[in-house]
Amino acid sequence: MISRIQKIALAAAAALCVAGQAHAEAPEGQNAGQPPRNVVLVHGAFADGSGWRGVYDELTARGYRVSIVQNPLTSLADDVAATRRVLARQDGPAILVGHSYGGTVITEAGVDPKVAGLVYVAALAPDAGESTGEQFAQIPVPPTFVIETGEDGFGFVNLDTFKTGFAGDTSDADAAFLRDSQVPINMAIFSEKVSQAAWRTKPSWAVVATEDAAIDPRLLRHTARRIGAVTREVEGSHVVFLTQPEAVADVIDEAARSVVLAASGG
Repeated sequence: MISRIQKIALAAAAALCVAGQAHAEAPEGQNAGQPPRNVVLVHGAFADGSGWRGVYDELTARGYRVSIVQNPLTSLADDVAATRRVLARQDGPAILVGHSYGGTVITEAGVDPKVAGLVYVAALAPDAGESTGEQFAQIPVPPTFVIETGEDGFGFVNLDTFKTGFAGDTSDADAAFLRDSQVPINMAIFSEKVSQAAWRTKPSWAVVATEDAAIDPRLLRHTARRIGAVTREVEGSHVVFLTQPEAVADVIDEAARSVVLAASGG
């Protein structure tokens, strides 16, 4: 159940987003009114942080300090801890970005006081008490996305359908490299529930990949509406951050420029 106070807070956040100005409390040592200059990127399942290179190049060229989390994909707690370690190294407020399952990670880790805003890139965004897997209850995983689980409980994307289901708009060579370098994920992660939902208190943006064959675009749109995110649709596959880095960087840049840091009440 959402309390009356939570409803008021959500309504206020939505109004701020519509007005194009989202507010976050300025961490100690950061002047109010300054936009965040730090960006932390969090990858999802079956991949590592190297796929963010194009977005990294775009953002650093615009003057951002960009850090990339390397999730072990062994448990939700481990991935959240990895993200918190990187957040702890930031010298000021940061925009926290998650792709796919990385959206679950930033939902849990994003309550960190250094996080000024959230960007979900073809990502999931569970509520408190909800798991990653439960989000597919009404809009299931597309049949093009096939995961094979080993005896140890770790899953890989099927080799034969990898490009179709995961990276449809990449070249054959890039799809083959992604396929052959994929990082397996502990499938038990998809049943682990988040304990807190940062999007309830932090301004959020969402990139909907219109040609996503791993997460149905209808689910991406539904998720964006549910969390009250400012939504941008980008033509691309599930790895839209890899194939459309400029467009994804534009959304992150928009988020950073839209967040206005309020003076700390401390």
